[in-house]
Amino acid sequence: MPVKTTTKKTAAKKEPAKTTKKRVAKVKEEAVQKLRIRVMAYEHKLLDASVKQIMDTALRYDAKILGPVPLPTEIKKYTVNRSTFIYKNAREQFEMRTHKRLLDIINPTPQVMEALTNLTLPSGVSIDVKMM
Repeated sequence: MPVKTTTKKTAAKKEPAKTTKKRVAKVKEEAVQKLRIRVMAYEHKLLDASVKQIMDTALRYDAKILGPVPLPTEIKKYTVNRSTFIYKNAREQFEMRTHKRLLDIINPTPQVMEALTNLTLPSGVSIDVKMM
């Protein structure tokens, strides 16, 4: 019967790789301008109609639009006494809800900017415009 001999292979200890600084190629990003529009209103139907009007105006001039993104509704609650003097436990609660939407127009042209400034929106809708 042949005798089997086993040899134990030992793994060669590898030295840790030297940390060398890799040159990272900086990619030159294209200068992207964004027109960020925040639209706020108390009535959500009026708000959605205004956002649609803004989007239609921007799409008429072939602008790229991101959104509308619904932002969290801000709720302000007020508690008041129903009576002036004696009935402390009788109270009424009121709340005001502010609905918000966010639109981004990427690389807006001067035609788009002019069309948006000439846009007439209903009262009760407020707009914040930022150029980023």
